[in-house]
Amino acid sequence: MNKFLLIMVAVISTTYAVAQPEEFPFAKPTPAEFDLKKYDRDTTANAVVLREYGTAYISTNVDLRLVFEYHVRIKIFNEKGFNAGDVKIRLHKNDNNTFETVGDIEAITFYPDDQDLIRKSVLDPKQIFKENSNKYTDVTKFAMPNLRSGCIIEYKYRLESPFIHHFRSWEFQAEIPKIYSEYFVRIPAVFNYNISLRGPYKLTKNTGRVEKDCYSGGGFKSDCSAMTYVMENVPAFVEEDNMTSPANFLSAMYFELSDYVDPRGITHKLTKEWSSIDQEMKSYESFGGQLKKRDYFKDKLAQVTGGITDPLAKAKAIYNHMHTWFKWNNFYGIYSDNGIKKAYESHTGNVADINLSLTAFMLAAGLDAEAVMLSTRRNGLINKLFPGTSDFDYVVSKVNIAGQSYLLDATEPLLPWGLLPMRCINDQGRVMSLKKPSYWIDLKASQKDQKTYTLALTLQEDGKLTGKITFISSGYAAYKKRNSIKANNSLEEYVEKLEERWPKMKIHKFNIVNVDSLEKPVYEEYEVETNAFDNLNKEKLFFNPFILDRISENPFKLAERSYPVDLGAASETRVNMQLTFPAKFEVASKPETVGLALPNKGGKFVMQVSDEGNVLSLYQFTQLDKSVYDASEYPYLKELFNKIVLSQKADIVLKKKI
Repeated sequence: MNKFLLIMVAVISTTYAVAQPEEFPFAKPTPAEFDLKKYDRDTTANAVVLREYGTAYISTNVDLRLVFEYHVRIKIFNEKGFNAGDVKIRLHKNDNNTFETVGDIEAITFYPDDQDLIRKSVLDPKQIFKENSNKYTDVTKFAMPNLRSGCIIEYKYRLESPFIHHFRSWEFQAEIPKIYSEYFVRIPAVFNYNISLRGPYKLTKNTGRVEKDCYSGGGFKSDCSAMTYVMENVPAFVEEDNMTSPANFLSAMYFELSDYVDPRGITHKLTKEWSSIDQEMKSYESFGGQLKKRDYFKDKLAQVTGGITDPLAKAKAIYNHMHTWFKWNNFYGIYSDNGIKKAYESHTGNVADINLSLTAFMLAAGLDAEAVMLSTRRNGLINKLFPGTSDFDYVVSKVNIAGQSYLLDATEPLLPWGLLPMRCINDQGRVMSLKKPSYWIDLKASQKDQKTYTLALTLQEDGKLTGKITFISSGYAAYKKRNSIKANNSLEEYVEKLEERWPKMKIHKFNIVNVDSLEKPVYEEYEVETNAFDNLNKEKLFFNPFILDRISENPFKLAERSYPVDLGAASETRVNMQLTFPAKFEVASKPETVGLALPNKGGKFVMQVSDEGNVLSLYQFTQLDKSVYDASEYPYLKELFNKIVLSQKADIVLKKKI
């Protein structure tokens, strides 16, 4: 789990040791920086941040704006480090024509020529581009000129933001290591921010002082808190599979506005108690106001539920109607954009339009339904130190029946009852009820990811391998399988693409059932043929039994991992194989029996191979009983997958009988 360390609040009442930003002149790299051939603390690094400096303060020159200035110098060792020269600056905006701007961009590349003389290329302002990423984000981007191995790049810019509630965060850690990273902030005493450090590394320097009368706004002056945060020799953050948002684990400073004093001297408190947030959410037209419109669905109940009286059956009927009724527009958010009436009539909307509609429909049917706000895996974990709604980016429905709670998401037609998409499985959500106080709920996978492979194959005298293969997919595996199948125009097209994935195998017949029966496992059966050998006129035959979905490399490659392995759901994979071969052969070698268990009942891997006569039987079982493994369990998980990879590389060797 992510841990927050509360550093200090922005209003400082006593004087600390003075900490001025150290000198960092632009476009003046040092001879030592040019001579640097590698980063000794990480010799695998393709680039390293030599130094970066940022400063943020609130300006009242024209109107109240947050000013952020950034300056960085980076050494690029080789071509693999060139992506450090692709610069993207995210700019936020909202529906009220309020937006951030960036300017004063300067960028230079220093590089050695063929005579080892230092040249420089200055970025042409015409090569700076602005793109509309989505309705809430623009991106200003540019590429550093004349990149080459051994070059130094340097750039700076000034960003102005009207969103003073969101003071600029600072990431000490990035994809490449950093030798020195410094952030200097100046915050007027009329603004009180909660400040937290996230991530595994400690600050090298954390100093502050009070600046007298540094801020003037609304006809009065106030002191400022001037704070310096420094982190040195910061390792690169290496992303690996099975993790939530990197923002959960990067070492970074975060600022959240707690309260502020307006020009009239009135204090406005933004960090609130959940009780006041509950009342606000209930009164917001785009949230609680939509749940209160449940009467809109009353005249639709008869057609959808057909007189069903059993609460669970009624809830399932409503869910089955709603998750096939809507086409999600792929926009996230906890507030309705169009309102449930317009969304229902148009068959489309954002996630709140759809799932608030689902909740309102359940309420209209007399069921105990609530909305659940959550933060998706890509969005990061919620900071629970300070109650608020800004960390949430998604909402689902919760219905309570006979002492059992079910979490529902109607954005996708292939989601079965009670199964949330993996993007929602992220720590906890906040349940918002019209009748009672809000509360936290764990967001856990309600089903496993389960797969069973059964192969009954016969090696023919002509070297062909024929037989039957069956797949049974349950839980999340079935959900993924249905999406894979439905991405095609027909089952025939899906099987054709399956043959392309298995280039040496011919599928003669197939049978696929339960694709549309969402609460049942997906069953696939294939009659197959493959040319395993040109002929059997050999003394020995080498055959790898893992002809499908072999794990050829370990997904866990890091020497150590500082963040959890988050699979989202527990999993089970079974492989059963029976190979019948000609009686003139016998088994000369087969994969060894393996049995390996993870500590703390985390799971196991079993591999068993036996033979009797001319029949060889193989059984493999991989069980991961946890959805989240702590960083301390990483070495054991890594070793388990090493065993799986080695076991699946091993051949079965058949030799002719003497």
